[in-house]
Amino acid sequence: MPTANVRVLEAGDRPGGTAWSLREAGFVVEIGPNGFLDTKPTTLNLSREIGLTDRLVQSSESAAKNRYLFLGDQLKPLPAGFTAFLQSDLLSWRGKLSLLWERFRGKRTDTTDESIDAFVRRRAGNEAADVFADALVTGIYAGDPKLLSLPACFPRIAELEREYGSVIKGFAGAAKKRRAEAQKQGLPYQRAGKMWSFQGGMRTFVEGLTARLRQAPEYGVAIRTVRRSADSGMWTVHGEGNEAFEADAIVLTCPAWKQAELLAEADEALAGQIAAIPYNRVAVIALAFRQGDVPTSTEGFGFIAPQNTRRDLLGVQWCSSIYPNRVPDGTVLLRAMAGGWHRADVVDWDDAKLLAAIRAELRLAMKITAEPIFNKIIRWNRAIPQYHLGHLERVARIEASAVRHPGLLLGGNAYHGVALNDCTEQGRVLAERVANFLRHV
Repeated sequence: MPTANVRVLEAGDRPGGTAWSLREAGFVVEIGPNGFLDTKPTTLNLSREIGLTDRLVQSSESAAKNRYLFLGDQLKPLPAGFTAFLQSDLLSWRGKLSLLWERFRGKRTDTTDESIDAFVRRRAGNEAADVFADALVTGIYAGDPKLLSLPACFPRIAELEREYGSVIKGFAGAAKKRRAEAQKQGLPYQRAGKMWSFQGGMRTFVEGLTARLRQAPEYGVAIRTVRRSADSGMWTVHGEGNEAFEADAIVLTCPAWKQAELLAEADEALAGQIAAIPYNRVAVIALAFRQGDVPTSTEGFGFIAPQNTRRDLLGVQWCSSIYPNRVPDGTVLLRAMAGGWHRADVVDWDDAKLLAAIRAELRLAMKITAEPIFNKIIRWNRAIPQYHLGHLERVARIEASAVRHPGLLLGGNAYHGVALNDCTEQGRVLAERVANFLRHV
C-alpha cells in the first residue's frame, strides 16, 4: 500500500541472509545461492522492476551442458541428450531400460505422501534412484531422498505425473506447450532452465532491492519475542536490547527455528510446529588456483558427489566458468560444498582439516596438486530447510494456526520452496496479503 509505513528489522549488519557475495582479492564468492533459474519468471521480473536489467548475467553455455558426477574417484559426465544417455556408463542397460520404461508405467493413485527416493524407484527403477535422484537432491537440498517429500520438494514433477501419467511425457508435453505459445506470440522458442545472476554476484540483487525501500533497514536489531495485544490488536516486537516496536501487522521471514523462538510466548503450539522443520548443516569452501595449476578442463558447471557415496564433499561448482568477470585473469575459482544431512560432522572440522580434505578430493577428481592462491570458508550451522515426509501437512497446520493471529504473516524458505524463485514468488504473495489486511484494519 502506498501509505504503509514499512520497517525492516535485521539482526545482522547487512541485508540478504545467505544470499550475499563476498568480493575479495578480485574474486566474487557466493556464500549462498549461486543464481536462479528462469523456470519461474518471478525473480527475473522483479530484477527488471527494480532497474537491474542491465546488471543481469546469464550463465555460460558450457555450464548448462557440461555437468558431472563424482563416482568411483573419477568424474563422469551427466548425459545431455538421448544418444549420450545410451552411451553413458552411469547406468547398466537394465537400468537404462527401466528408466526409459517410465513413460509406460501407470500413475500412482495413492494420495499419501511419498519420498523422492520411493517415487523414482517406482517410476524409473533402483539404479536411477541411486544415481540421478540422489545427485539431484544432493545438489539442491544436500538432504536424504529417502526422507524428503516429493510433492513438497518437487511439486512440478508430482503434477506432471498426475496430469500426463508420466514424467517423461509431462516434460515433452510442457515443452510442446511452450513451443506453441512462443509461435503464437511470434517469438523464438527457448528452453526453460537457464541460470542467471548479476554483475558482481547475488549481492547486487539484494542491494538493488534494499535501495528501493523508502526506509532503510535497521541493522543490529535482534528480536526476542513478538506479542499481540488482545485490547488494541497491535503487535509489539521486543528487541533483545529492550527496544520495542509496534505494528498493525508483522511478517516473519527469518529461518523457521528463529520464528519458533519469537512466537513461543504468543502461541506455544504454533511455535512447536514451526520448530519441527529440520535444517541441515553445510560448509562452503571457495578455493582459487592459477589456471596453469588446474590440469582438468573446467568448461562446465562442476560436479556432484551423491550423498550415498559419503564423501568429504557434496560437490564443486566451477565458478569462474559459470559467470564472466568473477576472477582475476589467469585464475580459476572453485566453490566446494561439504556437510549435508549425512556428513554434518564435516562442518565442525577446523579450517586446516577441512581445507586438507577438500584438496584431497580435488586431487582425485581434478588432479589439482598445487596450493590454492586464495581460500574462504563459510559455515552454515542451519543451512537448508529439509522438507521431510509430512511437510505439506505440517505447513497447512502452521498456516491454519497463524490465521488465528490477525496481522501475523509467515514467510521465508521454510515453507513453500527453498530456491530464490520460490522466495520472490512468496514475497509478492505476502505483500498482497499484508496490503489486503491493512485495508481492513
